[in-house]
Amino acid sequence: MGSPATPDRTAPAPFRIGLGTHAANLFRLIVKELRSIRADPVMLFLVVYAFTFAVYSVASGASTEVRNLTVGVVDEDQSDLSRQIVSALNPPLVKSVVALTPAEIDPAMDTGRLVFVIELPPRLQMDVLSGRPAEVQLGVDATAMTQAGNGSIYLQSIIAQEVARFAARSDLTDTAPVQVVTRAKFNPNLQTSWFTSVMQVINNITLLTVILTGAALIREREQGTVEHLLVMPLVPVEIMLAKVIANGLVILVGAGLSLVFVVEGWLGVPISGSIPLFLFGAGLYALAVAALGILLGTIASSMGQFGLLVIPILLLMQLLSGSSTPMESMPFWLQIVVQTVSPTPHFVALAQAVLYRGAGLSVVWPQLLALAALGSIYFAFALTRFRRVIFGV
Repeated sequence: MGSPATPDRTAPAPFRIGLGTHAANLFRLIVKELRSIRADPVMLFLVVYAFTFAVYSVASGASTEVRNLTVGVVDEDQSDLSRQIVSALNPPLVKSVVALTPAEIDPAMDTGRLVFVIELPPRLQMDVLSGRPAEVQLGVDATAMTQAGNGSIYLQSIIAQEVARFAARSDLTDTAPVQVVTRAKFNPNLQTSWFTSVMQVINNITLLTVILTGAALIREREQGTVEHLLVMPLVPVEIMLAKVIANGLVILVGAGLSLVFVVEGWLGVPISGSIPLFLFGAGLYALAVAALGILLGTIASSMGQFGLLVIPILLLMQLLSGSSTPMESMPFWLQIVVQTVSPTPHFVALAQAVLYRGAGLSVVWPQLLALAALGSIYFAFALTRFRRVIFGV
C-alpha cells in the first residue's frame, strides 16, 4: 500500500466572507449603481420631470371640479323668484348665463355649445306663493359625464336654496324637523388637486422604481458588464440588494422633495401627517416594486421586451390600487385578490392615512406589516430567479 498523500500546503485556503466584507461589498456596489444613474442623463431627466412638472401638470390640469360653466336659462316666468335664481348663478361655478328661448334649447345642446339649460316655467312664483307644486326643468348634456353629474347636483342645490329663501321671506315654509349639515374633513373645499397631486407622487414611485431597477439590470446584461461581477467575490444577494437600495434611495429622495417643494410649496396642498413616516412606508414599498423590476429584468432579454412587460403590469397596479378609483367600488373577490398579491393598495391606503388624515404609526402599522411581508416574498422570489438566470445556480 502506498503512503497517504500529503496535503498540498501551497493550495489556496477556502474563500470565506465575513459580515464586514459583505457590508463593504454592498457599499461599493451601491456607489457603483449611483454613479451609473448619474451617468445616464435621460434617466435623471425622467426622475426630475416625474416628481416636478408631471405632478404639477396632473394636479392643476386634470380636474373633476365644476368650474366656469356656461349655463343657458329659459326664463318664462320673468318674476322676482326667477330673477333671484338667475342672479345666484355666480362664479366660480358659473362663468356666464346665456338667455335662451324655448326654440333655442335643442340647437344649443345638439351642437355642444351648452351642457346645462335651466327652464323656469310660467307661473313659477305664483305656484310657490300659493303652495302648489312647481317644476323647474334642468337639461343636462351627459356626454361630459363627470362634469354633468357634479354640475347638475350643484345647480339643483342652488335652485332649491333660492326657492327656500324666497319662500322663507314670504313665511310660506315650515321649519324642517331635521336639518342636514355637511362638513367635509381633510379637504373642506373638495379640491381635486389635493388628491391628484399626492396620488401622482405615489404612481411615480411605482413607475420609476420598477423602471430604474429593471433597466439597470437590462443595461448591464446588454453591455456585458454583468460578467465582470460574476468573476468577483460577490454573492447574488449583494448585487441585487445594491440595485434595490441605490435606485430606491434615488426615488425616495425625489418623492420627499416633491412632497415638500411641489405638492406643499408649489400647489399649496397641506400635508397633515409625518413625511418621515410616509417615506419609511415608501421604503418598504420600494423593496417590493424594485424586486418586481429585477424579476422582469431577468425575464426580458432586451430593453424593448422589458418595456412591453412593464406597461400592462404597471397599468393594472395603478388601476387596481385605489389611487384612481376607490377599492370599495371593485368586486369583493377582486379586492381580496389585489390586496393579497399587490403591495400597491396597502401603500396607497398608508399614504392617504398619513398625508391626508395625519395618521400615526398606531393606525398604519397593518399596512406597514403587509408591505414588509409582500416585499420579503417578492424579494425572495426575484432573488431565486436572479441567481438562476445570472449566476446559473
